[in-house]
Amino acid sequence: MLALFGASFGFVEAAVVVYLRTAAGVFGNYSSTISRLQTSSTAYQQAVSSLAQFPQSLRTIEAFREAATMIMLVTVALLAGAKARERWGAFLWAFAAWDLTYYAGLWAILRWPTSLKDYDVLFLLPVPWVAQVWFPLLMSALTLLIVAFSRTENTCMRVHE
Repeated sequence: MLALFGASFGFVEAAVVVYLRTAAGVFGNYSSTISRLQTSSTAYQQAVSSLAQFPQSLRTIEAFREAATMIMLVTVALLAGAKARERWGAFLWAFAAWDLTYYAGLWAILRWPTSLKDYDVLFLLPVPWVAQVWFPLLMSALTLLIVAFSRTENTCMRVHE
C-alpha cells in the first residue's frame, strides 16, 4: 500500500511541476498542448537549470509544495508502523516509490529526462540541490532493495525465533 501511495503521489507531483512551470512561463510561449512541450525537451532542461526564471511567488509555492510532500510522506510512514524502525522503513519505501514515479511521470508527460545525465533540481529545501537524474533514480532503486531485503531478513528472523 505504501508503494501504491508513493507511486500515485509521485505522478501527482510530476503533473504539478509541469503545471507550475507552465504557469511561470519557463517553457517559453507555451500555449497549446502538452504534446507540443514533449517535442522540446531542451525547453524543459533550460527550465530545470534556471531557477531564476521562476517568480519569487512561485518559488515560495514550490518550497511549500516540497515541504507538504515531505509531511505527507512522513505522516503515512507514522501511520504505517508501530516502531521507529518500521516507520523509517515505511518512509524510505514510500519516498523511493514516489521519486521513481515522479521521474516516470515527467518522462510520460514531457519525454524528459531525455538522458540519465540530464540535470534536475532535486529539492529547494533547505537550499537547491542539483544532480544528474541517474543519481536520485539509483538512490531510490537501492533504497527499495535495501528496505525489501531488511524486511525479508526481519521476517526470516521472526520465523526462526
